[in-house]
Amino acid sequence: MPGSKSNLVSLHEDVINDTSDLSEMKISDEKGSVEKRTMTLIEKNGYHDSVYSNAAKIFQGIHTEKCKDRILVRYGDDSVSPMLTFKDEYSQRVSYELAFNALKYQDLLEEILLDSCVYPCQSIPDELTSLLVVMLYDLQDRKFQAREIFHEEEPVAEVQKIERYLYSFRTKLAAALARCRIKHDALSIEYILPETIRKQEQRASALPLCVWINTFKISLQDVFQDLKKKGFTRVETVSDFDHYTYCVDQHCHDVLVFPSSLKEELLNLDLFADCKLLLQDKSRSLAVHSAQALLNTGDDMVVAHVGSHLTIAHMSVLTNHTMSRIFVCGVTSSAKAAELRNLFSHMGCKNIQLLHEDFTEIGPTDPRLQKAKVILLLPQCSGLGVGNPIDFILNEHGDAGLLRDLFQGSVPEDKLSILAERQLNELMHAMKFKVQAIVYCTCSVYPEENELVVEKALQSGVEGNKVQPYRLIPPVFSTCSNSKASTEIFFKMEPSEISSGCFLAILAREKDPSENVSVKDILARAAAKGLLDGIVPEKSKEGEKKQPKVTQRRRNITGGGIEPKIAELLHHQTVSNIKADVSTSKAVSNVQRKNVNQTKSCVQLKKSVNPVTDTALPRVLKHTSHLSPMGKAYERQTLARKARAEHKRVVLKPVEIVLPPVITPHLSPQGNKPRISTHHCFRGWTGAKGSSRRILPPPLSTAIKPTVLSHPPP
Repeated sequence: MPGSKSNLVSLHEDVINDTSDLSEMKISDEKGSVEKRTMTLIEKNGYHDSVYSNAAKIFQGIHTEKCKDRILVRYGDDSVSPMLTFKDEYSQRVSYELAFNALKYQDLLEEILLDSCVYPCQSIPDELTSLLVVMLYDLQDRKFQAREIFHEEEPVAEVQKIERYLYSFRTKLAAALARCRIKHDALSIEYILPETIRKQEQRASALPLCVWINTFKISLQDVFQDLKKKGFTRVETVSDFDHYTYCVDQHCHDVLVFPSSLKEELLNLDLFADCKLLLQDKSRSLAVHSAQALLNTGDDMVVAHVGSHLTIAHMSVLTNHTMSRIFVCGVTSSAKAAELRNLFSHMGCKNIQLLHEDFTEIGPTDPRLQKAKVILLLPQCSGLGVGNPIDFILNEHGDAGLLRDLFQGSVPEDKLSILAERQLNELMHAMKFKVQAIVYCTCSVYPEENELVVEKALQSGVEGNKVQPYRLIPPVFSTCSNSKASTEIFFKMEPSEISSGCFLAILAREKDPSENVSVKDILARAAAKGLLDGIVPEKSKEGEKKQPKVTQRRRNITGGGIEPKIAELLHHQTVSNIKADVSTSKAVSNVQRKNVNQTKSCVQLKKSVNPVTDTALPRVLKHTSHLSPMGKAYERQTLARKARAEHKRVVLKPVEIVLPPVITPHLSPQGNKPRISTHHCFRGWTGAKGSSRRILPPPLSTAIKPTVLSHPPP
């Protein structure tokens, strides 16, 4: 096959001699960012020995295990967790990136080692195979060029040995790589990856950057002005992104979103250097804002896990004006506590208290947490919804096994069950505290870690029967979102090209109806039920201005007035006696029907504009069944006059009232019945609000001269 042989020779020569052409063939993630170009230059020069050593330890724990009949490359024992020591944050990041790249191309790198006969080698034990694979990936990434020597760092003997061995076989290794590319018909090794992995990398590379504003150091308006001076333009949504643009997040008012291509330039701004802007995944900002919305002034908060110090700092910034304290659990070592205090002090956070115990080790009656009203629970999860796994592991102190799970696209069932059980135990422990709400947030896409955990916790009844149970409520920022998920009880964001995956649930304790209920609330509830009809009139604009005088007049009413009725109503409401409320309503209705029937037997009333309701009449009306007919008539007349005067004192709206005919309380010596004049009637009105409080009769016709009884004022 001369054609294939010529292609092989051509590719071999490209690998060895023409590094620039091969660099052109290497497919990037199409990010187009300065960061990617800068990292490419650094990768061509290689890394420090400690970076290779740490990357090999990480890869040893996450490499793909194969069936025994397919094992050709052995990696030694990985049962013991390696001890990782990083020089700085940059070394830590590139160590994880190098290990993750070795994992993605593990099959290709093993095939190159076997095809070139570089492996197996008697001088290299199985314990160093991970280091061999990691350094082979870096060697081909540098186009098989020599690594730059860093004299300022102490060399590592194993790294020096593997490097000399690989470099001595660089020609055979390059030829084996060329044959693999021909076999897979790939322009670069990126095309050898499965399509799902390539799409996941493209999505992660295009994911917008989310930063939150540290208002301890700068205000929102100052940030907008500073960005405008630096050439950034504010747009409405992510879909409007160009290059130097940004927008405000639709859920969190202090979170800004930038294009992914600006990461390197953003990190070089003085706003990031001074901790005025901080880069963090949006899911953590959602959890922080949900928890802050549930706090009142003076309420403390418990953060169940250390997680990212950025999450705790963001919580501190949002709760600074409420005089709240934030208790962070799980700071086990004094060195970690000192590091966190230094970071929080640099950011300006002062209301944070560190607890060395784990959250599950702290009792619900711990005296330090008696004022805590909200618990923020961010448990360890599978994390398959995150966009950038490296950032998630570094910021959240996550497990490096996330890299293997992301590469495989799923989490093993045994690992998922362990995580779900741990999350359920932590949530049930949080429900034992006498707090008002619990915020539960994960970056998982599995219902076993999300909905099912919350539902099982609610069904457990672990909070006990002596306290109000928990119920699910939607986050407060859901009204700001136009997405369908925001209208549900559970807030969920699926992984997409514009956001990472997130699950959020809020468990709020139901309020006790007999606790902390004000008189105003009780009267408002009674008015909504119609129980105060005729007792407390509707307020008007003028009535609100004269509210103190009306209140004073209500207090002066005696006998069957309003104050005893309100007191009785308050008693029924505070003890939550629903039956008493129902019986009271029935009694009022019965009295109303009885009075209407009695009035119809005497005279047909005209339809009034706003008649006095029976609830405004004194209670003595209910106890007049033992009186004689004459006494009943006289009593009705007397009570009608009192009700009219009482109504005049309470109701502020002008009304027209038509009363029954005047009954003359006079008996003849023969014991005749009282005389009722059907021609005589009294037409009265209530004065306007600005007029005198006295009742004035209207002008009477000269043809009819009714007999009007004079009565003293009540």
